[in-house]
Amino acid sequence: MTHTDNQTAGSATGGVNRWLLVAGGLLLQFSIGAVYAWSVFAKAYQDAEPWQLSKVEASLPFTVTIGMIFVGSYVGGRIQDRRGPRVVALAGGVIYAIGIVLASMTRGSEDLWLLIAGYGVISGFGLGVAYIVPIAMLQKWFPDKKGLITGLAVGGFGFGAVLTSPVARWLIDQDEAQPSKAFLWLGIAYLVMSLAGASIFRNPPSDYVVPGHERTTATTTEPAAEEYTEKAALRTPQWYLLTAILTLNVTAGIALISQAAASAEGIADYTAAGAATVVGILAIFNGAGRIVWAAASDRIGRMPAFAAMLALQGGCLLLLPHAENQALWLALAAVVYLCYGGGFGTMPATAGDYFGVRYAGAIYGLMLIGWSLGGVIGPIVISALLGDGDPNYTLGYTTIGIIALVSVALTLITKVPRARREAVGS
Repeated sequence: MTHTDNQTAGSATGGVNRWLLVAGGLLLQFSIGAVYAWSVFAKAYQDAEPWQLSKVEASLPFTVTIGMIFVGSYVGGRIQDRRGPRVVALAGGVIYAIGIVLASMTRGSEDLWLLIAGYGVISGFGLGVAYIVPIAMLQKWFPDKKGLITGLAVGGFGFGAVLTSPVARWLIDQDEAQPSKAFLWLGIAYLVMSLAGASIFRNPPSDYVVPGHERTTATTTEPAAEEYTEKAALRTPQWYLLTAILTLNVTAGIALISQAAASAEGIADYTAAGAATVVGILAIFNGAGRIVWAAASDRIGRMPAFAAMLALQGGCLLLLPHAENQALWLALAAVVYLCYGGGFGTMPATAGDYFGVRYAGAIYGLMLIGWSLGGVIGPIVISALLGDGDPNYTLGYTTIGIIALVSVALTLITKVPRARREAVGS
């Protein structure tokens, strides 16, 4: 037996309750998913006297964080495929927390570079390293529930801002002139949660069998579907089409997420405290969407699910700037969050269908460049379109909504590779 956690002793289940691994994955993802509470901080940095950042400046730390996720997920995915999930997830959690704690040391606009370096570069890299681990690991433990389980694997990430948003608002209120101080306590909490969740991670043993799903065994008489390597996947048009779909789904949703608190105040006249609460409520839909859409895609198909997500986001974003009623604004934003999260819940299972799960860490880790691209494009475009002073919400959200609607066309031309078509019933 090696020192990696790729092999486990004991029975065909490795002596592990696979649902316990789901719980560990949710805890890890909950801690790193707190990144989606950034709009609470963005508003605070615009208002605080020592900072007074513009909308574009206040979006930079979050934008860099999302941009770094691809780098971390690619590195983490490759190492995980060789060394197993536990060591990678533990390292990612530690790096993420270090970046958050560094961000807590900033005190004014002259420290914007350190805020970007800590919260953006370092924590974004650690987030990516940790994020990919439970997605790749749990697909191997749950070949019988691939869509549902990948939704659960990332569901905790979407729920991360549910608790973090009101807690962050409370911490910021303790010293409104220094919003960065909140990061110290948050960073410590993230470290504890991520280490607790990652400590139980492991891959299934080679003879692992799911009762009632015997096709996972090595003795099956059915021909095995081709398992694409990272390089083989990159030689297919499907990898690029799927990555483009993910990029556009992210661009649409994150445009709202990055401006959620400010838009809630500016369009529907929420108070600052009310907007922070709304961000927390919307995070529930981000998390739920990952589970709901992933499970739905098992029934209706992966591409029909993505077509519906993009179309719903586009329609809601067109209506959003005209929703001055608070309940209507919240309903429209909730649908956008639901579909945004759904993309992350559905794409890992989609990649598994298209390319197999053996090298899922590296292949899906590479695909997350779509998250980074969308995470950079969306916040920058929406903040530029909105402008400072008197934001032009109609121009901003109408533009993003049209992009989402046009993107539906990609789902109509994306098909499973011929080598795996029969295996996934397409």
